[in-house]
Amino acid sequence: MDQNEFTKLVMPFKDKIYRFAKRYLVSKDSAQDATQDIYLKLWKNKEKLKGYNNVEAFAMTMTKNHCLDILKLKSSSNLKIIHNNYKDNNQNLDKQTDVKDSVNIIHQLIDGLPKKQRVIIQLRDVEQYSFKEIGKILEMNETAIRVSLSRARKTIREKLIKKHKYGIS
Repeated sequence: MDQNEFTKLVMPFKDKIYRFAKRYLVSKDSAQDATQDIYLKLWKNKEKLKGYNNVEAFAMTMTKNHCLDILKLKSSSNLKIIHNNYKDNNQNLDKQTDVKDSVNIIHQLIDGLPKKQRVIIQLRDVEQYSFKEIGKILEMNETAIRVSLSRARKTIREKLIKKHKYGIS
């Protein structure tokens, strides 16, 4: 596999790897470093990539394992979910402020979830992976993923209702 083939194969999901690494590592710099590490590993094993049915899922699994290794080394369990791809230039300032506040509230609620639920929400609702792909990445069965996702969404929904109804944090 030459450089052009490799680039065409792995570059389409570079941003997903970065966002996934950032989910685990919090820091932009750490996520960028992890993304570079993953691409270096993929390059070193470029000949083996042809043997994988889904190189993207393989790379995401590598990313998860790499980030977990980094966290183990740092003895850190702080995870933060950040996804700010929403932008609408036609909204007025009040609407933009309301949207940012709502997004921040959702992020805070997601941050309060157990680690596995946070990661599943990132993969399913943000990155839009299928349950089968998430199962491969997290080494879980699809039923467990569905249950965990359902519980996470229910928790967020209940906290949002409580927050809006009573103004409680």
